[in-house]
Amino acid sequence: MPVLMNEDLALTRLLQLASPALPVGAYSYSQGLESAVESGVVATAAGAERWIADMLRHSMARLEAPLWWRLHAAWAAADAARVRECNECFLVTRETAELRAETAQMGYSLVRLLGDMADEGEGLDRSALRSLTSQGEVAFPTAFTFASVQWRIPPRQALNAYLWSWLENQVMAAVKAVPLGQTEGQRLLARLGAQIVISLDTITATDIREMSNYCHGLAISSSRHETQYSRLFRS
Repeated sequence: MPVLMNEDLALTRLLQLASPALPVGAYSYSQGLESAVESGVVATAAGAERWIADMLRHSMARLEAPLWWRLHAAWAAADAARVRECNECFLVTRETAELRAETAQMGYSLVRLLGDMADEGEGLDRSALRSLTSQGEVAFPTAFTFASVQWRIPPRQALNAYLWSWLENQVMAAVKAVPLGQTEGQRLLARLGAQIVISLDTITATDIREMSNYCHGLAISSSRHETQYSRLFRS
C-alpha cells in the first residue's frame, strides 16, 4: 500500500516530479518542434503557440493524458495486468523511433531514481516498486503515475502537473529553437497553461473507444528530425 503522507508533503513531491530539475532528461527533447522550426513551419511566437496548442489538443489530450489517467487508476487498484496493458499501449502508439526512445529513456531514468529514493526510505514501497520494474520497458507516464500513487498525490492534480511539465518543456524548446525571448515564453505558458485546465474534464471522461493519436504532422516532423543535419534536441 502507498505510504501515508500529509497534503503538504504530497504537494512537495508533486512539485519535485514536475520540476525541470527532475533528472530524466526531458529538457533534451523537443518532440518534433525543432524540425518544424528547421522547415519553417514554426517561425514566430504565434506559430509556436499554434504548434504546441495543436499537440496538446490533438495528441496529449486525446491519447497520452487519457492513458495516464488509466495508468493512475490501475496503480491505485494494484492491477499489474492493467498497468502492463496501458504501458504497452502507450509504447506502441509512439509514431517514430525518436518518440519511443524518448519515453523509454525518461521512464528508465525515473524508475532508477525512484529505486534510489526507495533505498533512502523516501515514502516508496519496495514491493510495489518491484511491480514497476517487472513491466520491462517502462514508458514515462507509467513511472510518473506509479510515483503519484505511492506519494498519495490526488490524481487530477498529478495529471495537471504532468501536462504542465510537458508544456513547460515545449515552450522552453521554442524559446531556444525559434528563438523566442524569455518574456514571450512566459506569455505562452500563461495562455497554454489555461488550456490545460480547460482540457482536464474532457481528458478524465474520455472513453477508450474515443482515444486517438492521429497527428500526421507531428509524425512527419519527428521522422525528419531523425536525419536532420544540425540540431539541439534529441527528438
